[in-house]
Amino acid sequence: MNNYITLPLWGFAILVLFAAVMVLDRMLMPGLRWYLRRRVKKVMDEVSSRLDIEIRPFQLTRRQGLIDQLVFDDQVIEAVKLYAAENEMPMAIAQEKAKRYASEIVPAFNAYVYFRFGYWLARKAARLIYRVRVGFYDDSGLKKIPQDASVVFVMNHRSNMDYILVSFLVAEKTALSYAVGEWARIWPLQGLIKSMGAFFVRRNSGNPLYRKVLERYVHLATRAGVCQAVYPEGGLTKDGAFREPRLGFLDYMLRDFHQEFDKDIVFVPVGINYDRVVEDRSLTRTLDREAPKRSLWFVLKTTFGFIYKTAMLSRKNRWSRFGYASVNFGPPVSVKEYCASNGIDFSQYEQTKRFEHVKDLADLLMERIGKVVPILPIALVSEILLLKQSVWTSELELKSLASLRIDKLKAMGAPINITTSAREGVLANALSLLIGRGLVLEEKNLLKSAPEALVLLEYYANSIKHWQ
Repeated sequence: MNNYITLPLWGFAILVLFAAVMVLDRMLMPGLRWYLRRRVKKVMDEVSSRLDIEIRPFQLTRRQGLIDQLVFDDQVIEAVKLYAAENEMPMAIAQEKAKRYASEIVPAFNAYVYFRFGYWLARKAARLIYRVRVGFYDDSGLKKIPQDASVVFVMNHRSNMDYILVSFLVAEKTALSYAVGEWARIWPLQGLIKSMGAFFVRRNSGNPLYRKVLERYVHLATRAGVCQAVYPEGGLTKDGAFREPRLGFLDYMLRDFHQEFDKDIVFVPVGINYDRVVEDRSLTRTLDREAPKRSLWFVLKTTFGFIYKTAMLSRKNRWSRFGYASVNFGPPVSVKEYCASNGIDFSQYEQTKRFEHVKDLADLLMERIGKVVPILPIALVSEILLLKQSVWTSELELKSLASLRIDKLKAMGAPINITTSAREGVLANALSLLIGRGLVLEEKNLLKSAPEALVLLEYYANSIKHWQ
């Protein structure tokens, strides 16, 4: 007589599931991990031979190791004790909060994702809608940066495309680590962004423990030579003009900087400009305090509609609608040289005095950024249209005034890349772009700015208003 053990279907399904997990864990996963490590090593060997600024060991350290290093940092431990005492909570709970903050901040850099997927995605996205131009105004200066220096690209912030554009353009030189806002902490974007070396920042957080964890991460990354990209303005410009620099990130990098024995920190000014900023209407809309708040559904619908319509356009039509996106790199600023020439030692000052010197350096960097922000056709034409104050004007007169402005800017040494032979076509294309967007009205061969377009025209003209 045969004895059988019967199982319900759900029990059999659980057994099969556990067996499948064991097969994956013991047989397939080791092989997959070996394959992925091999692919990553191959990418690392390939890119290391061509990068001007090599990937630092800090970026390749296991993420959990970096989190532990941050949580058990002496200054973080002191901050945990103080936070626990002020909030009357057990040390264990305060330390768990610090660990959660560290886990939120620390990236999970993956060279394969960055240089294979990330670079491809950034290149496709940038070239999808713009004619991309780049100018290295001081390429020799960039090459003179010491190999062990901490390089920090400081740039103006006009669009969320800035992240994509600059990452694409410097991918042949280095891997950038960005500070990104809470907007990027959504699935599946969060994992992708962390794997590309970015770290999340809670804007305007008043939590002292969080600020200390963030400060120490920035300090450790800077000391380790990680190449970073920072927006001194702290956020997107709403009116197109430069914002006052925020000092927090720069202070994190400089407050413990000892020029005698620390590795140099080198700031590279980067100027970014667009003929059309994708989110220009949303940004300028925030200037109107009476404007009703858009719903999440409206934002998502508009975003996906924009992506779909753009993808359906031919490349020629995309370029004619969005024009140029341009990036210029300025002369590097060495912190060691800056401190030596100004008799400054950031590590020796108390907070108020230190912030005064950080502010001076931030102002210098913003001035250097302003000098390399590209002068693009739409900004030029917007200036002229505002000058005419909605008066009907011939296209020839507008082009003549714009041409005079170009000559004046070139005499001032502004970064403008419009040759005399191409001037007519470039200005005509800029006017066509504005007419196509409904920002400029056309009647009987005469042109004038649309009344409702003045805010947008000011937004673009403000990008070069520092060249008055």
